[in-house]
Amino acid sequence: MVTESVSAAERLPFHDSALSTRKRIDDLLGRLTLDERIAMLHQYSPAVPRLGIAAFRTGSESLHGVAWLGLATVFPQAVGLGATWDEELVRRVAEATSVEQRAFHYHRPTMIGTGRGPNSLQAWAPVLNLLRDPRWGRNEEGYSEDPVHTARIGVAFCRGLTGDHHRFLRTAPVLKHFLAYNNEDDRCVTSSALRPRVLQEYDLAAFRPVVASGAATGAMAAYNLVNGRPCHVTPLIETELRRWAEPTGHELFVVSDAEAPSNLVDPEHYFDDHAESHAAALKAGIDSFTDHGEDSATPFGRLREALDRGLIDEADVNRAVRRQLEIRFRLGEFDPDLDPYAGIGPEVIDCAEHRALALQAATESVVLLRNTGLLPLDATRARRIAVIGPLADTLCEDWYSGTLPYQVTVADGLEAVLGDHDGEVVVADGADRVALRSRTSGELLGKTVFDVVDWGDGVLTFRSVENGRYLSLKRDDGSLAADQEQIKSWDVAETFRLVPVDDSVLFQNVLTGRYAVVDPVDGRVSVTAETPDAAERWEHELLRDGTAEALAAAVSSDVAVVVLGNHPLIHGRETEDRKGIALPPSQDSLLRAVAGVRRETALVVMSSYPYALDWADEHLPAVVWTSHGGQETGRALAAVLLGQAEPSGRLPQTWYRADDELPDPLDYDVIKAGWTYQYHRTPPLYPFGHGLSYTGFAHRDLVLSSATVTQDASVDVSVTLTNTGLRPGSEVVQLYVRALDARYEAPRLRLADFRKVGLAAGASRVLTFRLPADALSHWDVATGAFTVDPGHYEVLVARSAENVVLTAPLTVVGPAPSPRALVGHRVLAVDFDDYSAATIVDATRTTGDAVTPAEPGSASATLLFRSADLSGAVRVEAEIASDNGDPGERLEFWTDEGLLAEIPVPATGGRYEWTTASAELAVPAAGVHDLRVVLHGTFRLTGFRFSATG
Repeated sequence: MVTESVSAAERLPFHDSALSTRKRIDDLLGRLTLDERIAMLHQYSPAVPRLGIAAFRTGSESLHGVAWLGLATVFPQAVGLGATWDEELVRRVAEATSVEQRAFHYHRPTMIGTGRGPNSLQAWAPVLNLLRDPRWGRNEEGYSEDPVHTARIGVAFCRGLTGDHHRFLRTAPVLKHFLAYNNEDDRCVTSSALRPRVLQEYDLAAFRPVVASGAATGAMAAYNLVNGRPCHVTPLIETELRRWAEPTGHELFVVSDAEAPSNLVDPEHYFDDHAESHAAALKAGIDSFTDHGEDSATPFGRLREALDRGLIDEADVNRAVRRQLEIRFRLGEFDPDLDPYAGIGPEVIDCAEHRALALQAATESVVLLRNTGLLPLDATRARRIAVIGPLADTLCEDWYSGTLPYQVTVADGLEAVLGDHDGEVVVADGADRVALRSRTSGELLGKTVFDVVDWGDGVLTFRSVENGRYLSLKRDDGSLAADQEQIKSWDVAETFRLVPVDDSVLFQNVLTGRYAVVDPVDGRVSVTAETPDAAERWEHELLRDGTAEALAAAVSSDVAVVVLGNHPLIHGRETEDRKGIALPPSQDSLLRAVAGVRRETALVVMSSYPYALDWADEHLPAVVWTSHGGQETGRALAAVLLGQAEPSGRLPQTWYRADDELPDPLDYDVIKAGWTYQYHRTPPLYPFGHGLSYTGFAHRDLVLSSATVTQDASVDVSVTLTNTGLRPGSEVVQLYVRALDARYEAPRLRLADFRKVGLAAGASRVLTFRLPADALSHWDVATGAFTVDPGHYEVLVARSAENVVLTAPLTVVGPAPSPRALVGHRVLAVDFDDYSAATIVDATRTTGDAVTPAEPGSASATLLFRSADLSGAVRVEAEIASDNGDPGERLEFWTDEGLLAEIPVPATGGRYEWTTASAELAVPAAGVHDLRVVLHGTFRLTGFRFSATG
């Protein structure tokens, strides 16, 4: 913040640290011109030299270490951190990340936007999107499928990022991605339909506690739409996110995702022009526009136009700038002499302490899924270990990881330990070694031979035998070069297909779809052919059978460790969901072949997401999972496999069976679709919370302080945990609750609390949990609030969601819920109890939800409203929008006694043009009934009302 005007600026009130932050912001805001304030709404906020204000940029990626800025400590992926179930460990990981982020801010040049301000101290992390569907391409970025677990880990990570100073932030965490974002395919135009129960009990429930804790300083809106409205203009930013933050005394600084403001016009076509869309986003609560990269002029021009057209006013601009300035003051930008973190030096980046922490995090994230006695391996007996598979001797970076400062692979980790016992490791990656020779020139492709890995769906990588680097397409001229140590780019240029043609193959790049050709004059190879007919034919020669080499290694060894999984940038990544959950066929066949010759085979799955491992679970003695665990992955896995460390990780999401047909990826109704352990009825292969140990634990003496509780009170729950084994270990004690005989579709069970406990052999500990009655609550659509129904519940202590070990009854006492009063009350159409063939859409571009048939042309959509008191009703009116006026469109109201009323639907002129239509009831209604509202047609319904008088 040094400029030629700094001396004069320092005398201004906004530099007076004795004043309150609010007064300092008021002073600075008043000194900025309107155009200066509008310019601050872009991601790259320019400097204001006349006031001594430095340039500011939003967002450094900090999901599991500092990313995109160079060498940095790389911790396990977020899903791996979630698998630790260790809040203090996660806090320390975030603390280390934020310390390194400070060092990058002060001591490292920017990699993007040179000259546009130092590396940002705003941390774009953590990701709180729930892992509803394991096929989500960004599964690795979330912590869990459960909102309680996600929120707890999220709070810990945020606290680590912010630090514990009473005034200044070490970094400023931004929660991603608000809201209900769990699919990549067509993500910018798909809508997540969330009925109120799903919205409140599931998706919002992951964000609410983190914001309310005060640990978060901002949020990022998601690419998708929710209920037909883009997340960048959702009223939920104000009505939920910022409302939760109010008691903390700080406002959230909300940023857009990259290019999402422009998406509002194209491809979403939600607004007619960019001035209108940017105005709507600003008024909805977006404070910073991550749009058009470093080009600030375009967003500035759009916002300036919006102001000139009266779509926004100066107060809208000031509100957003104020939120940015508050973050900058809290980060110490205006008080460098008082900032307690200003002295952090570059030596902290990948320091010894952080390396040790990376090892601990990677170790605690390892989950033992199956073990019949093979593990732990005895290094004095298993003298020769074959480490087999595409991930046996390599580590991968994902899109949001830092640059690995070093790699300890699985083979490296095992070799380091076995070497101390005169043992050895044999590595066989299972890759075929091939030569591709041009039919035109007779030359080898790339003038070398390649080791080829099949990642599934025919997608291959080619690694040069000469230099060990990946073959990569150069898009500027279509040439090829084996020059990439890692696959790490937004547009992956290192994947190819071999397309059989007669007795030869074509060489096709996956990214461009083009084929390799050979210049007949100079023999130059370029991947430029648009069609197979124009492509070069290549002779494919197998020089080494990868599977045969792996089998030889397994036969000659005492134990085989097969390391399979995904590459984080091939299939299942940002912009691309997985098509299924099976292992790639080549990996599956390799595993089966190795297990066929070596009974002592352990499968290690290193992946960003779950796989269906039915065959492995049935036939192998041991199965282990780790996420891509960062630089210390191999040392951590070796410690667990050889028993130097206890496997203490537990699954943060359900691993389904291969024959379990998962719901549609775009079905976000976890209740009706049956997503996650809470609602999925088919027994999974490995349940949420599952993880084995090398020791044993016994749970006993589950005691509740009271067998009854009122609706606004709490009960203490205690349980005794004993390590019954011969070695120390860790257990995650999981506390679940379950409603019995609920009037609504309640979860099978749901997590209420958890604690990770380490115990010495033979030791015991009494654990006490405070269970508030609201942990038993559900969202009552009749009252529009959370409520705890009186009745019978169970409190369960479990090793996983499918392994309950202790149960205690709990009775909630209080007044019983009344029937839903419909007469004289406006009922929102979305506040149904159940439905069929319906979906939720936007009532207007700014606020409100409506219901419409899910499929145009379908027979009908039905909404069910249970226990509806219709006493005295003689008339019903409905709020309807229809843009076609089909004479067959109608709205019907039914009870068990028959048709109450039918309303013909008039044309209103558009989906946002609303009118009220009404009808007299055939006979006056009386009593309490289940009401069915049936929509015939393509119109929208936002609400209805019964009245007692005509």
